[in-house]
Amino acid sequence: MTANLLDYDLDGLAAFCERLGEKRFRATQLFRWIHQKGASQFEDMSDLAKSLREKLKTTAHVQALPVLSQHISADGTIKWLFDVGGGNAIETVFIPEDDRGTLCVSSQAGCAVACRFCSTGHQGFSRNLTVGEIVSQLWFAEHFLRQHLKKDERVISNVVMMGMGEPLQNYSALVPALRVMLDDHAYGLSRRRVTVSTSGVVPMMDRLGKDCPVALAVSLHAPNDALRDDLVPLNRKYPIAELLEACKRYLQVAPRDFITFEYCMLDGVNDTTKHAAELVMLVRPGAGERVWCKFNLIPFNPFPASGLLRSSQEAVLAFSKVLSDAGIVTTVRKTRGDDIDAACGQLAGDVQDRTNVQTRIGKRRTIIIRPENEMSPQGREDTIND
Repeated sequence: MTANLLDYDLDGLAAFCERLGEKRFRATQLFRWIHQKGASQFEDMSDLAKSLREKLKTTAHVQALPVLSQHISADGTIKWLFDVGGGNAIETVFIPEDDRGTLCVSSQAGCAVACRFCSTGHQGFSRNLTVGEIVSQLWFAEHFLRQHLKKDERVISNVVMMGMGEPLQNYSALVPALRVMLDDHAYGLSRRRVTVSTSGVVPMMDRLGKDCPVALAVSLHAPNDALRDDLVPLNRKYPIAELLEACKRYLQVAPRDFITFEYCMLDGVNDTTKHAAELVMLVRPGAGERVWCKFNLIPFNPFPASGLLRSSQEAVLAFSKVLSDAGIVTTVRKTRGDDIDAACGQLAGDVQDRTNVQTRIGKRRTIIIRPENEMSPQGREDTIND
């Protein structure tokens, strides 16, 4: 079986080339062709020695995940459904903004954490993704978007590991994938612009700080253990006090001087001003004990199995005011892509074959992509017009 070169960071690719009798600089050239130029055919890599190209044809390939469907929201958000085999599919979302392009990447097929407010957790856990399956999402999206938007320069400026799965429970694949994202010979993303979101896997937070410190977002969602035990079951293993101490340790090596706390606003559950006051005391208990942070308040995106409702705008604003008045930077996340189920907490993948499914919802455009070569970024599109 030949090796998928999307599975390697630069060091891994250099080791692979050494096994072929090639020097490290050949790996750097190959890395640039794959990630900077989006090349998948070795004959297109014109500055590689012909002898190396011949070796690669029999030992390696560059293959992204097959795309089952692509949905484009009225606001420009794009969601892809990728086939990862075994009846499982994962979702990846691109969110365009005036000053950035953010890709939300999945790390697992399903999720074992089972947060009450997240539809991914309700589908259960299937398996971890490989390095290549994580990197493939960025590789496909970046080079598809350049063609789609008719741009020569980089489109994706930010990556958030906030898609399906708990990234720190797939640590061995996460870190090499992050290194590909950060490498100047690949995507050259800043550590400040790559964010790993975690529900609070404390030991792995410490390891990430040592191995590959990037920006960190913590799914907090409650100001006390009793409530968080119910909303985020992982809290029973790593309670809030342990989690906050891990955040303080991470800040010593983090590329940003704050931790982002994600907080999903649930009507009548965690959204009162009393809850907000508890949060203030949690992160600012006294001089020298504060956790440098900002809060990102997330409107809940309801789904039938949750039994939960979205907080009112009035409740969100009152909650935000308590935090802001205490001097804590607080933002309310703008809901993007909810018309295509691409908003936060809505990514649930699919276990059905959707290759031939065509759908229209409101102003949504649905594009079904049927590649001839296992989905290169140049795959053919069939568009259903509004």
